[in-house]
Parts: sequence; structure tokens; C-alpha cells
Amino acid sequence: MRARRVRDSLKGWGGVGAMAAVCALALAFVLLLPWAHSHGDASAGRGGRGAAEGSPVADAACTAPEKQTLAPSSADGPTIAAIKARQGEKRKLIVGVDQNSYRWGYRDPNNTGAELEGFDIDLVHRIAQDLLGDPEAVQFKAIPTNQRIPAIQEGRVDMVVRTMTISCGRLSDVAFSAPYFKTGQQVLAPKSSTITGYNDTLAKKRICTATGSTANTKLDDDKKANRLPATVDIATTVPNQLDCLVRLQLGEVDAVVTDGALAASQAAQDPTVELKGAPFTVEYYGVAMKKDASDLVRRVNQILVEYRASGWQASYDKWLSATLGSDATTSKPPTPPQYLRTS
Repeated sequence: MRARRVRDSLKGWGGVGAMAAVCALALAFVLLLPWAHSHGDASAGRGGRGAAEGSPVADAACTAPEKQTLAPSSADGPTIAAIKARQGEKRKLIVGVDQNSYRWGYRDPNNTGAELEGFDIDLVHRIAQDLLGDPEAVQFKAIPTNQRIPAIQEGRVDMVVRTMTISCGRLSDVAFSAPYFKTGQQVLAPKSSTITGYNDTLAKKRICTATGSTANTKLDDDKKANRLPATVDIATTVPNQLDCLVRLQLGEVDAVVTDGALAASQAAQDPTVELKGAPFTVEYYGVAMKKDASDLVRRVNQILVEYRASGWQASYDKWLSATLGSDATTSKPPTPPQYLRTS
């Protein structure tokens, strides 16, 4: 039965070759073999603190984390000046991204050159255009889910644009821009599964999440607070979200919990799985940067003001409408955004 499900799931990516590609990509992240844009450095840096990102712990004094950012500004500052001072081939914006999230940050094997593309990648090019006058002046670094915060803190990247949820716990480690996308946690499981959503049907089921993800934090908190059945097995965690889909296809877990936007893309890749139930959280993606990079945070927020007015919808239509629907209303970030951080 397990083998049959795996064979059926291959149809989602066009056969054995495509499934091999998925597994190869997942393995690449497990081994932390990063990829860089052809114009830049091919290394993604050391593992560093790795899983040190851990599970963000919510600050009791923190409310509405998506509002805890600085007001927009077009002014340069020391962080931006240092980026602009890079010379020659090194004069690029260094950005941590995903290379395996379908429609967000991925390489389409059907396209010549298989350059990184997707909704997050469009935003990166827009930021590079504003900061350096060239949308291609980017050095991409593939960053696993559990390496996003260490990569920023250790200076391996200038920012991370990688479906990264703004959360109270993460605000103690990095600074965020205003939101650029709205989503929520959902359950992904085989169509034949008896699971109906984030509820008691998860009893005795094995759930996969990415280490350091908000999904992992939510399950851990709910399990401790007895908001989930005691028999739910949440022990399976992986460095990168795509690894969960592979585990599900191999029958090693019964369901995946992740952002609904990512889950929809994974369901589009594999027609044997589907979203189960409605989103059970409200979350916002933001651009993550160093805590003291105030000038860069303000500049990115200014870029987002312009991007929301011209660029965001076109990118949504191109990359996400096929998986999330033509109506982008539920995915749009708050308008106007609020900027409650003062320094």
C-alpha cells in the first residue's frame, strides 16, 4: 500500500525523474549543501548555531508582532552604505532564500538555466533594484528552515526572504519588515486519510514539521497544554519543509503541518495529498534582517509600500494564483501597515 502511494505521488511532478529530483533536493538540504546564484559565492556558510533557532518562545509582552517594525524611509545608513561599498562582483545584495518551495523560491527544471524564481524571488529582485540599481545584483544563498536566524545573526546574509513568519519569539533575535504576505497553519495529508484538520483526528498520527518553524512551535505548545490528543506523535522534525512532503510520500509520517501557502504548493506538486481543514492560525511573512540594521529595515519597508501598490499583485497572479486561487484577498498583507517600533 505504501509503495502504491509513492508510485501515485510521482504523478504530481511528472514521473520517476521528477520525484528523484524532489528527493535529491530534499537530501541536499539535509546535508546542508547550499547553492548560490551563478553570479555569486557558491557557499552558504557554516552550519554555525544550526538548530540554535529552536522553537521561538513568545514574549508575554509582545502583541501583534507584524506591527513591531520601523517606519519607512528612503535614507541610506551604515548598513546600506556597507552593501553599496562592495566592489566588482561582490557588489551584490546577499539574500537567504529557499530553492525548493514550489512557486515561492525554486528552480523549474523545465526552464533553460533553471534560475531561481517564484514569489519570494520577485521581491528580492525588487529590493536589489532599489538598493543597487540592478535587479540581478543578488547573491542567493539557499538557507534551510532551521538556519534562517543563525544566517542573519552571523552575517552570512544581509536578509532572509524565505516564507518566514513574523513572530514574537523571533523578534528577540532578528528585525522584521512590515508583512508582505498573510497565511496560516494548516494540515496536509493523503486524500485517503481519516484526518479532517487540526483536531482530534490527529490522535495516534505521526506529524512532520520543520525544525524552528512556527508550526513546530505551535504543535509543541499545544501538546504541552493538552490542546492536542496525547497520542499525537510530533517527534519527526526535519531541517527543511520539503523533507516533510518526502516523508509523507514514503509513508514515514501521516501528515504535515506547515503554512497553508506552502501546503497548497505541495498539494499542487502531489495530487495524492490535500489540505485538511481550515487554517488554525493567522501569520504574516516578513523580510528578516539583523536587529541593529535599522536603516535597512526602514528602506525595505519603503520598498514594500511601493511594491504593494505596483508589483505585488502581478507576482501573485504569476506564481500563486494557480495554487491559492485567483482572489488574493485573503493573502494580502494589512493595508495600511502599522509601524509600532520606534528604534
